[in-house]
Amino acid sequence: MKNFKQLFISLIFFGILFSNLFANDNLQNKIYKNLRCIVCQGQSIADSNSDFANTIKSVVNDKVNEGMNEKQIYNFLSQKYGDWILYNPPLKGNSYLLWILPYVFFIIGAIVLFFLLKKTLKHKRY
Repeated sequence: MKNFKQLFISLIFFGILFSNLFANDNLQNKIYKNLRCIVCQGQSIADSNSDFANTIKSVVNDKVNEGMNEKQIYNFLSQKYGDWILYNPPLKGNSYLLWILPYVFFIIGAIVLFFLLKKTLKHKRY
């Protein structure tokens, strides 16, 4: 019975230890996928093997080990490299137009298409 308790406690201890390691790996991979490689424009640092991507991976690992959370790491990197490094940049005063413009074009396109179809259908009736 004593051995069973020791085994059980050991399993719990190692389970907590390894789950924490895997949680850090998952957090790091999530962050890697949300950061753009500046050298390989269009690739995330998770997909890139450039020197820049490897350096940023190392920085992310260090920041996670220091106890920084995901948002703090994104803020740190965007201050250093600009918002372009983030695949999902934050909504800021100077980026409202970039966030709103696609919707404006969609609405304008839908209105133009509506009137063109209305005009075409009106002429076909007579």
